Amino acid sequence: MLDQLRARIAGLPLTSGVYLMKDGAGTVIYVGKAVNLRRRVQSYFRGRIDNVRTALLVENISDIDFIQTHSEAEALVLEAALVKRHLPKYNVELKDGKSYPYIRISDDPFPLVSIVRLPSRAAGEASGGKLFGPYTDATLIREALTLIRKIFPFRSCEPLSGSTCLYHDLGLCQAPCVGQVTAAEYARSIRHIAHVLDGKKDDLYRELRQEMEELARTKNFEEAARVRDRMRAVGALYSSSPDINCFKETEQLQRALGLARPPERLECFDISNTMGSFSVGSMVSFLNGTPDKSNYRRFRIRTVEGIDDFRMIAEVVRRRYSRLKKEGKAYPDLVVIDGGKGQLQAAAGELRALGLDIPLIGLAKKEEEIFVPGKRAALILSRDSLALRLLQRLRDEAHRFAVSYHRLLRNKNLFSGKNPA
Repeated sequence: MLDQLRARIAGLPLTSGVYLMKDGAGTVIYVGKAVNLRRRVQSYFRGRIDNVRTALLVENISDIDFIQTHSEAEALVLEAALVKRHLPKYNVELKDGKSYPYIRISDDPFPLVSIVRLPSRAAGEASGGKLFGPYTDATLIREALTLIRKIFPFRSCEPLSGSTCLYHDLGLCQAPCVGQVTAAEYARSIRHIAHVLDGKKDDLYRELRQEMEELARTKNFEEAARVRDRMRAVGALYSSSPDINCFKETEQLQRALGLARPPERLECFDISNTMGSFSVGSMVSFLNGTPDKSNYRRFRIRTVEGIDDFRMIAEVVRRRYSRLKKEGKAYPDLVVIDGGKGQLQAAAGELRALGLDIPLIGLAKKEEEIFVPGKRAALILSRDSLALRLLQRLRDEAHRFAVSYHRLLRNKNLFSGKNPA
């Protein structure tokens, strides 16, 4: 197990980001940020550990995931959002009663966004607005808020000045003080900021896309282009540094498959087992052409015995999208199945049973054939097609993720002496 972890750590990038440490059950037990992911994570496994809490953490680590960011400040915002989402048992430093900075959005008609300090125990007692955090570094959170403000401008003057200021001239404020933005328009921008701070990327993208499409329908193309640019900026904020080709890839894929819009959120499924034993499924998620590891999922097959990839694909697709439907969460723009017509039909049947109309394709590895429900002939894209390269990266990552989970279960059973399940 330690050798597998060392190999995993050796593959971490030398860039800023967030790392998620998981136990044997796949539960996130610690979330941390780093200016250099590989060096920071390596430090946990070098030399003697004097801190008891850290020693217990390291003892329970079975896997490590990561999300790259453009800066340490962006990593700080993402770290806080992921801690709030996963509630990792070893992230106690954000709950020890010390005074940490929070971001506060006031409850004014034109809310003020500011940084405040409150002891952690008082966070839930604060009134007069909404708090986000706590954050561990005041300097970094100021930098992160500056980045967010470039995408979604907000006011920082208190009280409203009654005249425009330098922030408005720099494009960092919508000038509510002189009536250049309505309360409804300003509230929408504040809601988007809250989604960023909460890590609710899917909700944010859904709202921005609806806004862009409505503007396009009313032929307000200039403003629609501004919203599109905000979507791209948000994608860059929370994912690894994007290849400038990523938007060309999704646009090519849209044209090749006849989709209504470029597929920004892709989800791909794969199955891994050894002669029907230790059967698992994986689902990986790409956002704007880059891995979004916080949305990866893995599944132990529950309802299928023996070798039956079709029924296994059906099970994991059913479990994934029945849960999204139950929780009212956003669906992906495109679902990709690693396999041919049989796997595709199995997945399509589950989506129909759930009453969902999500674009779906199968990608058969041998000839890289793309199968679409209802079409007899396979779609063949040029080997140098950007769209095909995107699908290959997605499919290969799903395969890697499935195999790594399969090996983890197989090795655990090998060392425990248990029979395959």
